[in-house]
Amino acid sequence: MPDIKVLVEGNKASAGAPLGPALGPLGVNIGEVVNQINEKTKSYAGMKVPVTVSVDVASKTFEISVGSPPTSALIKKELGLEKGSSNPRTEFKGNLSMAQVKKIAEMKIENLASYKIKSAAKEIIGVCNSMGVKVEGKPAKESLKEIDEGKFDSLLQG
Repeated sequence: MPDIKVLVEGNKASAGAPLGPALGPLGVNIGEVVNQINEKTKSYAGMKVPVTVSVDVASKTFEISVGSPPTSALIKKELGLEKGSSNPRTEFKGNLSMAQVKKIAEMKIENLASYKIKSAAKEIIGVCNSMGVKVEGKPAKESLKEIDEGKFDSLLQG
């Protein structure tokens, strides 16, 4: 079962390169593959998403699995940023609310080392720290302390 791995922009897959030329020789319906990819990636519009198409050549069937964009891409999308800070210790590019952190944590939880939202949120905040993004108006490290102190327990349950 050959796997075709591509990076596509959410909801913008097309029959052109890289998908079409890779799928053509395998005999699957390229239009159907593209439609399914676009359906599965529409929530990631504007972001590059890793997609794997597993093809069963004998039966001409396929399965599509969609990966998750990098955490930094989700943070940038949430804040409408082009890029993070070049000096995250002194230059801050944006501010996430804890609700936004939770939203990103829920999108990424399957791809993180964490299996609880609270610890996943701490992983997201760690990325914020390296990007020069504040959380709840404070440097990310201070928000991590507040999570440890239980300040956001009611929001970060699960």
